[in-house]
Formats: sequence, structure tokens, C-alpha cells
Amino acid sequence: MKPQMFGACTDEESLPVVRDMLQFIRLPQATPKKRSPLSRRADFGEIYEAWPEKNAGDQASRCEQCGIPFCQVHCPVQNNIPDWLKLTAEGRLEEAYAVSSATNNMPEICGRICPQDRLCEGNCVLEQSKHGTVTIGAVEKFITETAWENGWVKPAKPTVELDQSVGIVGAGPGGMAAAEELRKLGYKVEIYDRYDRVGGLLIYGIPGFKLEKDVVARRAKLLSDAGITIHTNVEVGKTVSFSDLRKKHDAVLVATGVYKARALACPGVGANGVFAAMTYLTASNRKDLGDAVPDFDNGVLNAKGKNIVVIGGGDTAMDCVRTAIRQGAKSVKCLYRRDRENMPGSQREVTNAIEEGVEFVWLSGPEAVLHDTDNKVTGVRAVRIHLGTPDASGRAKPQDVEGSQFVVPADMVIEALGFDPEDLPAMFGEAGLGVTRWGTLKTDFRTQMTTMDGVFAAGDIVRGASLVVWAIRDGRDAAASMHKFMQAAKAAADDSLRKAS
Repeated sequence: MKPQMFGACTDEESLPVVRDMLQFIRLPQATPKKRSPLSRRADFGEIYEAWPEKNAGDQASRCEQCGIPFCQVHCPVQNNIPDWLKLTAEGRLEEAYAVSSATNNMPEICGRICPQDRLCEGNCVLEQSKHGTVTIGAVEKFITETAWENGWVKPAKPTVELDQSVGIVGAGPGGMAAAEELRKLGYKVEIYDRYDRVGGLLIYGIPGFKLEKDVVARRAKLLSDAGITIHTNVEVGKTVSFSDLRKKHDAVLVATGVYKARALACPGVGANGVFAAMTYLTASNRKDLGDAVPDFDNGVLNAKGKNIVVIGGGDTAMDCVRTAIRQGAKSVKCLYRRDRENMPGSQREVTNAIEEGVEFVWLSGPEAVLHDTDNKVTGVRAVRIHLGTPDASGRAKPQDVEGSQFVVPADMVIEALGFDPEDLPAMFGEAGLGVTRWGTLKTDFRTQMTTMDGVFAAGDIVRGASLVVWAIRDGRDAAASMHKFMQAAKAAADDSLRKAS
């Protein structure tokens, strides 16, 4: 049912509930109900149940409406969180969506997968004062899902069509955000992606229990409905040359993300049964999407009935362990060299994993992957870790405890140690693309332009492996810089024509 808005009511009963703010003094924190761990283990559906308007409105009314909103300060896209919380509490949901989507191209996705406990919610004044944070992410998801249900989410329709065009390499969150922003301005936008679906890691990296795939697919359709041309199965450097893209478009954005998996550096990593996280997750996600996946069907990438060991402590590691649980693994263990308090991933994800049956082996590091005479994985020899004095990063340095080796049985070992950039200059056949010592694309931090004129870059390929919300922010910023660049180029060309005439 479409929520009633102010000014649209004809009788007292149809008036929306208008809540006062600062209700944290009487309302405890609440989150959407989670399905039971037993139920969650049986499928790849999202684990949180839908919120009714009353729950979302009540929780939004707990906001303290801070003069300096630390939630907004710590949000990469600078969401105007207090305002859309207030609008939600007042029942003005269409306006709440308008405010929310003004700074975020994918609020329903961020509401699902952002590590709010490290960003907005973790910096909420109520959280710091022990009253329990406002559940910002859940409200954000509720607002946007309500908007979709009521037809408030519209494709970008520019008021003026410009004769300049933009090419975007990469259909992940950064490329999608930039495409939408540039289309709003009237540019002809074309996206090129090497995969067969739009979304990048949103489709093939993040499992359905965190982000169901139809949520991503409807965003992709929204781009198409806006007149954005999407080319899938196009590999720049092979299917099309980078120089041809530059000739075709007035500006090019590189938003490829980072996909090169960091590998274990220990004996035995070449054994059969050792896989990179993305290899494993992509197979599972493709199966969930209904694709034919031979290496899953023949059992190679299926965790069913196996002892699984995942090495790493980030969100990708959590995706792997929770996927293995759903595939029916015999046991799932996560080895991490630091303790829980020092894990880089979301603590909520750790909690969810423990609830579902994952065993964490804290303060342990792999020494070798063990295998039999047929080179088949049989286990991981690990060593206990002691956290010593802080290193250059400020984190306690892991140190091996002498003589503390132990063996964890394993039929499959998954490396979830993070990602590095691929060699884009070589892949694109474009030596002019400058890179940093980390392999990321070198850009001017003020404009996001690379070392090549008219070529911009955004997201993980610039900052390294990071969060989806940061990719969205970078895509929006890059779009603004590209607009400024193209308008300046057009003005210069027009000026030359005038002088010539």
C-alpha cells in the first residue's frame, strides 16, 4: 500500500503517524528480525526480514538530530542522514527517498552491504553514549524498497541532450554511479564490461544472502531505461582497443575494480583444492543465478560434505565461510592471524557467521598446505600467533609462537587475503596509463584524471580494494570532473570556430 503523504489526506484516519524525534530516551534500539540460523543455512536468501513502516519510523525517531552529525561525517557519500531519518519518522517517505538518493545512487544496496558498524552507525552519538546506535542501514533499505514498490525510483531523464559522449570501462558500482550522474547531465553514455552481467562484484562477488541479485538487476535496468548503452562480454584490449574507445568518446572513465587475488606464500599452495576466493564465490553466485557451472556440478568448487578452511579476516572471507555453510560443508573454519577485535571485516558479519556454525581459529597463521601423494589437499599446518608491538601501520604486529604448530584438516582451502590491481597498461595495450608503486592507476587527486588527457579513473583501481560505498563516491566525483573537462573542451572548440570564422 502506498504510504500517505502530507497534503494528500482527506480524513483523520488516513493521516500518517508523525513522531517526535529524540525518542532514544524511551525507545530501545531494534533491528529487523533475522531468520533463524537453521533456516538461513538452507538457502541463499537474505537473512533479514522486511520491516513494517511502524518499526522503521519508530527507529528513525530515535535520532538525536545532532548539530554536527557524525553519522554523515563518516559516510563516504556524505548522506544527509538526520534529515531523511526525520522525514521517515514523520511518514514523509517519498521525500525521505528523494533526500537519500540525492547523494547515493544505490541506497538500497548500501543499506544492505555497507559496514555501518564501522561507518555511520559506529560513529552515531547514541552509540558512543551507550544508548545504542540508530539503525541507519535498515532504515535506508526500508526507504528505498518502499520507493521501488511505489514507483518513485525513476530513470535519469536529462532536460537537455548533449552531443558529447562518455565511455565507461567497468560496470561495477563506481562505473554505474558515474554513468547515472553523467546521463542526468545529458551525455551519451556507454558502459563496457568484460562479464556477461552488470554489477561487477555486486553480482559475482557478494553472495545472495547479503545482496539478492534481482536488487542489482533492477539498478542495471534503470540505467538502460535512462538511455545508457551497456556492452557486456567486451574486454578492452581484446574485443575493443583502448585507443578506439578514446577516439569514439569525448572522455573515458576506467572503473574496473581490482580482481587479482593475493596468494598464500607458503609451501603446498599449488595443491589441488586450493582456490582463490573470487573463483569460489563466482562459481557459487553463477549457480545461484541459474548458470551452468561445470566445476561446481562436478564437485570441485562445491563445499558439500567437505572440511573447508578459509584463510583471511575481511568481508570476502566472511562471504566464503557463510557460502560454504549453505553448500552443506562438513565443517568450516576461518584462520585469522589476529584476534576478533582486530579483524578488518564487519563485526556483524562475524556474528552472523558464528550463529550459522562457522568456527574461527583466532591468532593463527598458515605455515603450509598439506597434501597427499596425488597432490590433493589434506589440511593446513598453522602456527599460533602472538600480537606484539605495533608496526608502522599502528596495528599490533603478529609474531609466531615457537613450537606451537598444529594441523587443521581440510579438503578445500580458500585464499581470502585481499585483492591487488591487474596490470591495466598491459591488458589495455596502453603504456601511457601511469600506475603507482602499488599498481593502481595514477590520478590527479583533484580531478581524478589519469596520466592520459581525457581519461579518468575511479574506485578500487585508484584507491585499492575498498568498499562499495567508496566506489560510488568516487564514481560521482569522477562524473563531476568529467563534466567540467568536457564543457571546457567544448568551450575551447567553440571559441576556435568563432575565431576561425
